[in-house]
Formats: sequence, C-alpha cells, structure tokens
Amino acid sequence: MNSLRFKALEEASSRPTVNVELPSNKVSDYYGQNVFDLNTMQKYLPEGSFKVLKEAIDKGTTIDRKTADEVAIAMKTWAMEKDVTHYTHWFQPLTGATAEKHDVFLDTVEGGKAIEKFSGGQLSQQEPDASSFPSGGIRNTFEARGYTAWDPSSPAFIMGKTLCIPTIYLSYTGEALDYKTPLLKSMHALDRAAVPVCQYFDKNVTHVVATLGWEQEYFLVDNALYNARPDLVHSGRALFGANPAKGQQLEDHYFGSIPERVNDFMRDFETECYKLGIPIKTRHNEVAPNQYEVAPIFEEVNIAVDHNQLLMDVMDKVARHHQLRVIFHEKPFAGVNGSGKHNNWSMATNTGKNLLSPGKTPDTNLLFLTFFVNCIKAVHDYADLLRASIASAGNDHRLGANEAPPAIISVFIGTQLTKVLDEVEKKMKPGKTSAAEKKSLKLDIGRIPELLLDNTDRNRTSPFAFTGNKFEFRAVGSSANCALPMTTLNTIMAEQLTQFKKEVDKLVSKSKSVEDAILEVLHGYIADSKSIRFEGNNYSEEWVKEAKKRGLSNIQNTPAALELLLAPKALDLFEEHHVFTRREQEARHEIQVEMYTKKIQIESRIMADMAYTHIIPAAIKYQNSLIENVKGIKEIFSSQHELANVSIKDKGLSDAIQDGGHGDYLVDSQLSMIKEISERVSIIRSNVEQMVEERKKANQVQDATEKAFAYCEKVKPYFDEIRYHSDKLEILIDDSIWPFPKYRELLFVK
Repeated sequence: MNSLRFKALEEASSRPTVNVELPSNKVSDYYGQNVFDLNTMQKYLPEGSFKVLKEAIDKGTTIDRKTADEVAIAMKTWAMEKDVTHYTHWFQPLTGATAEKHDVFLDTVEGGKAIEKFSGGQLSQQEPDASSFPSGGIRNTFEARGYTAWDPSSPAFIMGKTLCIPTIYLSYTGEALDYKTPLLKSMHALDRAAVPVCQYFDKNVTHVVATLGWEQEYFLVDNALYNARPDLVHSGRALFGANPAKGQQLEDHYFGSIPERVNDFMRDFETECYKLGIPIKTRHNEVAPNQYEVAPIFEEVNIAVDHNQLLMDVMDKVARHHQLRVIFHEKPFAGVNGSGKHNNWSMATNTGKNLLSPGKTPDTNLLFLTFFVNCIKAVHDYADLLRASIASAGNDHRLGANEAPPAIISVFIGTQLTKVLDEVEKKMKPGKTSAAEKKSLKLDIGRIPELLLDNTDRNRTSPFAFTGNKFEFRAVGSSANCALPMTTLNTIMAEQLTQFKKEVDKLVSKSKSVEDAILEVLHGYIADSKSIRFEGNNYSEEWVKEAKKRGLSNIQNTPAALELLLAPKALDLFEEHHVFTRREQEARHEIQVEMYTKKIQIESRIMADMAYTHIIPAAIKYQNSLIENVKGIKEIFSSQHELANVSIKDKGLSDAIQDGGHGDYLVDSQLSMIKEISERVSIIRSNVEQMVEERKKANQVQDATEKAFAYCEKVKPYFDEIRYHSDKLEILIDDSIWPFPKYRELLFVK
C-alpha cells in the first residue's frame, strides 16, 4: 500500500477532539479586549490628545507629533499590560496577503542597560523594503526604500505577543503599493460626491461612508491529507481528482448539522475574532461537502476590509491547532461548488441613514431612489471595470459555473422595484396594485411610492443584486482582498454622483424645482441603464445570447479582463478622483498580469511533477502487476494437464483456449486494461511534454501582458486533457497503489 497516502488517512481518522474553552459564556465580556479602540484610548490618553485623535479619525485631520508621542506611550502601556513585547506595522501589500515586521519595545541606555520605548515616530512610520514586494516597476531592486504610515481610523490590535498597527504602504516616491491607500482615497472621493447630493434632502448630512458586510466561504481539509497533496499545498487547489460517488448531488450539506470537529474549530476562531473586535455573526455549512461560510455584522468599509484580512489569518492559525487546513481558493475541487466572498455594499450618513434603505414616505424614497438609480447607472457605465476588479486565476475557474455568477456583469433589483423604475421612466403617477402587492409595496402615495424593506426576491445567480437595503457584489473571489472591488465601486459611484449633481443643478438653474430636476435626471438614467438590469437565470445559455444582443461584455479570462484597467476611460476615472495616478494604475496592471502568469506557471509545474513522479509510476506499477497476472494465467492454462481437467460443460472454453493460443480468452479483459493504461499514460506524457514546451516558449516572452495571454491560451489548455486521463487512471488503478488522497477522503472531515 502507498505509505504516504494511507499514513495520512490513518492519522486523519484518529484525530482527537480539541476541547475549546471559552473565556466566558457571554461574548460581550471579552469582545474587543485585544483592540486599542476608542473606549480604551479614552482610558489611557490625556483628554486633549484623545480629542485630537478622535477628530483625526472622524474628520481626517492631521495628528501633530506631540499627540502621536502620547498615543504611542498609551498604546505601549496598554499592550505591555497584556504581556506584549513587540510591535509591527500591519499592512496589505499587493501580494494578496498581509505583511508585518516585528520590532521590540526596546532601546539601550548608558551603562549597558535597556528600557522599553515606543515613540510617536515609531508609531507613525516604518521603513520596509519596497523592492521586495510587487511594485510593477515603480521600485527597482536597488531602490529599496518604502514607507508604512499609521492609519488612525483603523484601531491597533494584539496578535499573540505583538501590537499590530494598521498602516498604508507607499514607495519612496509616494506611489501606493498596497490595497488600503486607494481604498481610503476612494472613500474620500465618495464622501465628497455623496454629501452634496444628500443635502438636497437633508442639510444635516455632512459625512457619508461606504459600508461593507462580507460573506467568507472556505473549505476545510484534514492537515495530514492536505500535506499528502502537493497540488493543494503549492497551488491551493486539487489539480487532479476523480469525482467521488457522493459529492453534493443530494444537497444534504447546505445548512446541515456542523460536524463536531468543525464546530470546535469555528468556536475557537470566532473567540479569537471577538477578542479582536471582529463582529462575527453567522456560521453555517455551505453547498459543497467540507465547505463553510462565516459572515459578520456590517462595518465601515475600511474596517471591514481590515477585519476580513485579519479573519483569514486567524482562521489559518486556529485551523492548524485543530490539525485542519483552511482553503480559500475559489475552486479547490472540480465537480463541486467553488467559494466566493460576497460583498454587501451600501452607504451611510453621519445622521444614521442607510442611503440604500427604502423609506416610509415619498420624500425619503426619493432620496433612496436617487442613490439606487445612480448606483445602477454607475454599474452600467463601468461594468467592465467591475469585471476587472474581480479577475484572478482562481476566479476564472468559478465565474460562470453553476454555483457562481457569470462573467457578464448585470444588476438584479426584483419585480417590485422594476415596476417602480418603469413607472418613473414613463413619467406617470404610479397606479394602484392588488391587495397582495400592497402588503410589500404601496404604489398609490404621491409621485414617489412607499417602499418597504425586503421588497425583492433574492437572485443567487446575479453578480450584482439588490437585496433590500444594499447591493450584493457576489462575483468577488473567496481569496481576494475586498479592497480592490470596493475601491472600484466607491470610485464609480463617486463619478456618477458628481455627474448627477451637475445635471440636477443645471436644471435647477433653469427654474425647475429640485424635486422635478431630480426626477427628470433619474428618468434619463433609468432609460439609459436598462440594458444592465436582468431578472432571470444568469446561468442560462439564453441569457448569454440576450446579453450579447444588449451589448454587454462577456470577458472569460483574467488577462483580457485586466486589459480594461488600461482603457482611457478607466485611467481618466481613477486619476480624476485622485484614487490612482496613471503610473500607479499601469503598475497595478503589470502586477496583476504577472501574478496571473506565476500562478498558472506554478500549477503547470506541479501538474508535470505529479504526473511524471507519481501518477505515471503508479499506473506502470499496476500495469506490471496485470502483465504478471496475464503471464501466470497463460502459463497455467497452457498446461495440457489443466486442459485435460476441463469438464465437458467447459468444452467451448477449452477449445477457445486452444484455438486462441495460451489462454487469450481468459485474459482479454486484463489485456484491455493494460492497453487502456498504456494509452492514457501515453496521452498524459505527450500532453505534459507539449505543455512544458509551451511554457518554455511563454517564458521567453518579455511583455508581461503577452506572457499572461501565452500562459492563458497556450499552456493552460493542456490542464484539462492531462487531468481527464489522470482521473480515469485513478478510477482504474488499484486503490492501494494510488499515491494521493482521493476526493472521497478529502471532502469529508471526520
């Protein structure tokens, strides 16, 4: 038997349960205990410094050095009371992971002594190596200087024995090299554009923030089985694997009873999240076996993004403690559902109003319709940018499959809101509806109807769906940093609201009332953006054809999607709103196409290695055993002694043996298996060799975009053919010889 695989299976089956001890039965007793939040700040800071810091958080004002020093002292005091010894600037470089460099609270003094020290300068700024992170050519290898700078709006927190300070990350020449910097800029752009529109309705609105509630899907695999799969370890997905007899076809996993071992893991990581102030609200089984979901309460988008990145790190660390591995890849297992990270996005005012929440009066509903229609128009005008924002090698496997939205960006709003927009478009006073409809929507109150929460059904196939008081961007991949799609969404909404205000003000200047001007502009937007709205099944072939008629893009791969980032329309948009400079946009495009290339390159190398050193040898080993068996059968039945003992009733068999020569009749089935193994091994070898040759050619391409297309169009197509024949061998070969844990073993945590 294959020792590695069966040792892993034995180890996985004998896992003891990890007893999880909660700090308290009440989450509120320990929630946020490892966060330097406003309440903690107020306890440790002088009153004046606290006011300066609070104003900086609320209004974006500058923090002077004296205040920074006092904040640093307070942070150090609080952290050391919790046995913390080090601090780090915690940032989000363009690798897709978080980064940190730890320094001790220490300085030497005269006489060979040391003191614990942490200054405002150390709090405000650090200097990581800017040439060792992706920069898209902004920094050369010999130009190493870069800066991290403190983000006061995201509170510091403790991980283990380290104080972590959320920061932005910039090059020496000032370009953003992270996800947080452009996100903060896009939030400022949205605020600047949304407040004047809000003031048409409420002069008390002085600040608007984007809010986000993400839903994180993931798979769990036993640690031993994970380590026995080189493809999972190095690429995050199973490059080989035949479908098990039982997968998700019985639909019995979704919302099912959570396995005890998984439940213990969930409780453990949730506890750590609560200590870090991450407001986890929901956990449940997802559709595929071993697939789960966790979701928090909504937060301001910058905090929400930080918390999502932190959650993934916490989950990984806690899972290892439970001898599990978390897989965030968008499609780790073929044949079952992949994983997404649904981004539920809205906007909120300083007066406590959710701008995408329908109200109870015509006046408040005009405010709602203003932001609702502008959002649809923004998605219509910049659908290609949204598609580019969710492009990745992993998401290419998921988008368009029967568990994820397609690559065609469309908007779902539901029957009732479709009726409302149609009536506004017609410039007609809304008519009356049936008694049943009035329970959820009243259309007979003034020019703007009364809308109630949850007046739409849900459409799980839509990439961008309105779900009652928010838009759900369902197409975001599970491994992605939410910041990029949220930066894009904030920016296109800022642009749309800016244009909206210009058009309304122009009509008002011609003596129209504000309400009439708003309705007239909305009327035009509703008509202009109608093609992006779709209420049906986004998975259907009919929709693909219909979308093409409507002129909607259907971009099937990442290199093609990323090209949209360099379109003049995109470059102008981000530059005008001071989110990205042109140089930053070009650099990010280069980073993303290089990331795509490297991921396909790694998968290609792993696939070749597994085929050559594991799968083909296992096939040949089994084939040799069949050959020896055939030889043995022929030797036995070639003996005249054996033939003489064949009974009269088997005379036909005896004749067949003699006529066919040396027992061919008995060994036909095994010869057929031997032949099939030879053919499939030959096909695998041939395709691997051709794939390697295409990879060598692609590696010679100098232009980053051309190289990405070469890997996409010339190297990646071999994956399916190699996998198909390998998976057929897995079904054919003796189970004790197959070298890797199979899907039936990977997909069911015990």
